Amino acid sequence: MTAEDIRRALDDITAEVDPTLKHLKLASLISAGFRERGIELVVVGGSAIEFYTEGAYVSGDLDLCLISPTRLDIRLRQELMGPYGAKGGPRSWQVAGQYVDILGEVETLARTPFNGLLAPYGPIQLVSPEDLLVERVLISVYPQYHEPADLCARKLIAVALSGHVDVDWQEARRLAECPEYAILPELTRLVREVAHELGKRSPYDS
Repeated sequence: MTAEDIRRALDDITAEVDPTLKHLKLASLISAGFRERGIELVVVGGSAIEFYTEGAYVSGDLDLCLISPTRLDIRLRQELMGPYGAKGGPRSWQVAGQYVDILGEVETLARTPFNGLLAPYGPIQLVSPEDLLVERVLISVYPQYHEPADLCARKLIAVALSGHVDVDWQEARRLAECPEYAILPELTRLVREVAHELGKRSPYDS
């Protein structure tokens, strides 16, 4: 993208009033710029849940991780974020009035692939919903109950049970049984509760 392309995109993002669309455009723009340098990014955490739920959950910032084991030293991070008029660093910046975090290499235990999503300035990749679900359930109960994570997990479960997001429930179960998570009872309970609220059958009912 040329400097003028980026300027126009930033003007568009700054003017955007829908918070989810604003985050989507920003993720698209930054992913496109990094991709031009041979670096692939994936949206993770609450940001990915925001896109999966189409704004039913809105993240306070934009979280991105590296897909490849590319090493980004501090100088390169600042160089890559420079064209966007970014302020801050070396892992958290402010761009077009939004906070952007670019973390390390993505951590995933899921066997399911990342999901691609078309966006205004180029495609973005989202970490798998199975990874996100078990991660949020874990955060919601350990080391103690955390209501925001619980609500976030419930919203992701709701869109999945309603057919708006494809979740491999058996893969989510496998992940929940892994020693890294060990939250199968909590996962099945939460899915059953949301399914009951929606008047649907839980995928974990025998």
